[in-house]
Amino acid sequence: MSPRKPTAAGGAAVDALLDPSFLDGAETLPMAEVRRLRRQAEQEEVNLSYTRRLLQGRLDIVRRELQRRADNDGRSLMDLLPEILAEKGRGPAHGLGRHQTVQPSSPEEFESWVNGLTDVDLSSIQELSDAKLEKAARALAEAEKGLSERRRGVQNVMDALAGELGRRYREGEADVAALLADEGR
Repeated sequence: MSPRKPTAAGGAAVDALLDPSFLDGAETLPMAEVRRLRRQAEQEEVNLSYTRRLLQGRLDIVRRELQRRADNDGRSLMDLLPEILAEKGRGPAHGLGRHQTVQPSSPEEFESWVNGLTDVDLSSIQELSDAKLEKAARALAEAEKGLSERRRGVQNVMDALAGELGRRYREGEADVAALLADEGR
């Protein structure tokens, strides 16, 4: 089986999570299966979040270079990098506060995909035309928008599965001691 390639929509794994039937019957599944599905959703959310951050970083750099040119700012992009990386003006991330214990499954694949979205080489950004940078900014923004939408959908699935687990504990259908024993193995 060939490795899964990331796509702007998060790939087939995210498609499966976002299928309206994915959560059908979750209330009748064994606890271990609900936990497995939640972990699966968490992994895909981390993958989407990581890829989105890569996109945002590149988009910030491209936009700042365009702004630098429009303002006739004499500073180099390298001089502006700390300002760019500080994310001034960006609002809080959706999902802020979710504790992530999972790492991206294939960071090099996600980086390769993001790099392949445009034919812009950021190492030679000052040599590129405004038109080429504007085209790159549009492509990156569109990809980021798609990833963000999919990520919110995956977060909703995660929340639904966490809610189902919580319901089972509240209603006595599951035992916290058994969970702790399982996690201690």
